Amino acid sequence: MQNYGRRRRFQPSYVYVVISTMLVLFTFGLLGIVFFAGHELARKLREQLEFTLILKDNVSAKEAQQLCDSLQRKPWVKEATYVSKEEAARRFTEQTGEDFSDLLDYNPLFSSVILKLHAAYTHPDSLARLEAMLQENKKISEFYYERPIITLLHRHLNNVALVLLGIALLLLVVSFSIIDSTIRLAVYASRMLIRSMQLVGATSRFIMTPFLRRGLLNGLLATALAIGLLLTLFRLVLARLPEMADVVPWTTLIIVSGSLLILGMLFSLVSTWLAVRKYLRMRVDELY
Repeated sequence: MQNYGRRRRFQPSYVYVVISTMLVLFTFGLLGIVFFAGHELARKLREQLEFTLILKDNVSAKEAQQLCDSLQRKPWVKEATYVSKEEAARRFTEQTGEDFSDLLDYNPLFSSVILKLHAAYTHPDSLARLEAMLQENKKISEFYYERPIITLLHRHLNNVALVLLGIALLLLVVSFSIIDSTIRLAVYASRMLIRSMQLVGATSRFIMTPFLRRGLLNGLLATALAIGLLLTLFRLVLARLPEMADVVPWTTLIIVSGSLLILGMLFSLVSTWLAVRKYLRMRVDELY
């Protein structure tokens, strides 16, 4: 009876393996969602930036509209809007509350084309190339945008991306360590069984197979629980903040879930294989 209790006490508790793996994968999934959400917010922010093509004074309204239409068809343009001299004057009056027509008998403003670019073309180096290309057009006088704001935005977004990437790599290492340690503790209780199978002539592959199968099952179960927890949390957030659906679409959740599935199985298999191999190589006196 005493021996039975001792054997029960030292049987591998795979419940702890599944729970610890689930918590690690859940945390990793949250970070993945934050990373994708940040990337989507940055994309939306970049695509709201406005770039102004100031046209020369001798460009007619028809020519300006034709230029606007041709720019709209460019792959790097998200939206192009023609602003006539009259429209520019109206906007100026609305924004400043002043009407320069009281002082001047002519409109000093220029017609322009307001551009919104796709996010990939709003980086400083891409903008420099676009500016050089656009200023070759004889109808364009100037390519204007807030350079300090663009530079600052680019720098800060890059810093945030690097910080999130660093956290992800650190969490990846910590995750593997936690899962590996937990699985090693679970396999530890089977070390005598592994030695007994060696003594009766079982090959290493034969001994490892049931442990690897169990590790794969644990990884799948932990991943399923982690994904279920993430989806439940996401539904609760959507119930309070429906606009989050635009920032974190379901495609993002599918990508994160697929990544968690791969990580969960990979971590479990590798950790189980390392733990079993360790006890396969131990001498008898090291087992006690």
